[in-house]
Order: sequence, then C-alpha cells, then structure tokens
Amino acid sequence: MTLKICLYLLIFPALAASQPLPMLVDEALHNNRQILAAQKKYEAARQRPAQASALPEPTVSLGYTSSGAPYPVAGIGISPIANAGVMISQEIPFPGKQKLRGEIAAKEADAEFQQYLSVRLSVIARLKQTYHELHHASAAITFTRRYQDLLQSILRISEARYAAGRAAQQDIFKAQTQFSIFEAQMLRYQQEQATKEIEINALLNRTSGGHIEVPVDMAAGEMPATLEELLAQARTGPALAGPQQMIQRAELATNLARKDYSPDYTLAGGYFNQGAMPPMWQFRVDFKLPAYFWRKQRAAVNEREFSAAEARHDYEAASVEVASRIREQYTIATTARKLVDLYDKSVVPEARLALESSLAGYQTGAVDFVTVFSNFMNVVDNQLMVHEEIMQFHVALARLEELTGREFLP
Repeated sequence: MTLKICLYLLIFPALAASQPLPMLVDEALHNNRQILAAQKKYEAARQRPAQASALPEPTVSLGYTSSGAPYPVAGIGISPIANAGVMISQEIPFPGKQKLRGEIAAKEADAEFQQYLSVRLSVIARLKQTYHELHHASAAITFTRRYQDLLQSILRISEARYAAGRAAQQDIFKAQTQFSIFEAQMLRYQQEQATKEIEINALLNRTSGGHIEVPVDMAAGEMPATLEELLAQARTGPALAGPQQMIQRAELATNLARKDYSPDYTLAGGYFNQGAMPPMWQFRVDFKLPAYFWRKQRAAVNEREFSAAEARHDYEAASVEVASRIREQYTIATTARKLVDLYDKSVVPEARLALESSLAGYQTGAVDFVTVFSNFMNVVDNQLMVHEEIMQFHVALARLEELTGREFLP
C-alpha cells in the first residue's frame, strides 16, 4: 500500500454495514426488562384509585335469639324476644374522604408513570452512550490498523535508507517500538469494544450476546437546542414531574388528615321474624367519634404537613440538581462540538499537510526521521482526538435526553 493511499484512508474511512441506533432503541423499548418491570408497576398502580375511592365492604349479620331453650329459634312465635333475622350494615366515611383517597392514589399512579418514563429515558440514554463509546473503540481500531500500515511504509523507507547508509539504525528501532505500542493500544480498544458490546446486549436482553456493528465514521451534527430550551423542557420532564406529583399527593394527604376530625358513621338495618307474632325491624346509625383528637388526629395532620414540606424540599433539590447537570452536559456538548470543528477544519488538515510534506522530503533526504515521526504522531493523535470529541458530544446529548425527556436525533 502506497503512502498516498494510506493517507487517503486515514481521512476517508470506508463505511461498514451497521446496526442503526434507532433500531437498537426500539429493540430496547420492547425487550429491556427494567422498562417492562417499570411499565407493569405503573399498570398495577393504575388499579389503586378505584379501590381507594370505593366504600368499605358492607356487613351482613345472620342470627337468632332463643327463649326457654338454647336450640335455634326456641320460643319463636310465643316469646316476644325470640326471633331469627338478618341485619345489613354499611360503614360510610365522612363526605369527601373517599374522593380524597382516590385522588391520592391517582397521584401515586401519576408518579409511577413518571418513574416509568424515567426508567425508559435512563435505559435509552445508557444504550446511546454505550453505542457511541463502542463507535469510538471501533473507529480507533480501524484507524490504528491504518496507522500501522502507514508506519510500515515509513519503516520500509527507513530500512532502505539505512541500508544505503543515509539513516540511523535508531530510526528503525523507533518505528518498530511505535508499531508495538499500536499493538498494545489495539488490544485495549478491542477489550473496550467487547465490553461495550456486552453492555448493549444486556440492555437489549439478548441472552446469547452477539456482535454489534457500528459505522466507522459518524458526524457530530449540530447542537439541537439552546440551554434555555433544555432548562424549560426539564421543568415538565419526568425528572421533575414525578416530584411535582408527590407534592400534590402530600397536600391531598394533609387535607384527608384534617377530615379525620369529622366522624365516620355506620348505617345498619335489619329484619327479624318472630313466627306468629308481627316481625321486627331495626334501623340505626353508629358514629365513630374522634374522642382522642389531641393525640391522634392532630398528630396525623402535623405528620402530613411535615411530609408535604419534605416533598417540596425534595422537588427544589431535584430542580437544582437537574438544572446543574443540564448546564454541565450542555457545556461538555458545546465544547466538544467546537473542538470537532477546530480539529476538522484546522488542526487535522494542517497536521496531514505537514506529514505529507515531511514524507516527501524524507524520501529525498531533505528531512530527518524525527520530523517525519513527529508529524506522523500529530496526525495519529489529532485524528483520534476528533473521534474522542464526537463521542463526548453524543454522550452528552444522551445524558441531556435523560435529564430533559426530550429526544434528539441519534
């Protein structure tokens, strides 16, 4: 392989058949067990409001009263106290309590839905981060192989010049040492590639594993939103919507605790057969008096008020944390994007031109090996740095998706 072809491949890598990230995201949404578990937990929570707002189960009582003997209905029709009958009673909470219990359960279900969305976002963010880290490792492997090819060409030139007495033996040793360093780097990149593939397969619930093919070349793209837009999106995203639901749930629980000062009551009615004598009917209302309100109900209200204050503090803490993490990831993304442009438009082209010029001069003897080797390593380091910054950009975007609930194009 000639030097010019090697240089061309360093700049224009071939595209390999790959598994598009959107397909992997769709597979994770359908197969990831964390997502499925969170979905079922939410679906279970949706069943609670109807239960919480329903009345307590009614009570049916069957019995008899005997007179003169212990066996059933002894004395019925003769004694005015002997009878057999049925009584139905229904406990009824004070008006408004059942509605509040249903609303509390509904807020808990809403919070579980936000938690389900958070789990989805977390899994997809981890998938995207790992995918782009895998891309970086795969790209580094491809470029390192091409660096080795180019270094082999340089090494052959050095050997030819050494044989002609126009180069020092240390030039050959230096090139051979760097070739071995590339081999060691290749092993580290291959290990990272295998690790990231294992992580992706686990997120996709692929028990048999498998190779994940990613494109060698991947553009950084543009920043999809401003910082102000991301902060505004986060206020309604799952990361903060869940704590908001818990504040509302705590406030409803406080109102319910205040209603416990009012008595619940039980309605009861019964029919009693007395044989030949006229039947008896009974109706009554039983009240459950909050007689120990200064120890029970008052403490319950205080407890719920403290819980509501705790929920508000939790929301404020979450809001500050989410905003700070968004600013941090936004800074990482915008900085990485600027560095990509700087390397692509200035540093890498200039380093490549310097290497091409020094290679031409080295073949004619106008430039020494140290200059060629230094220019070669500049191309190597800067080309890898471009991919490093592309990875950092995409990883930061994935984390911003998780924080804001806003999906960006992969």
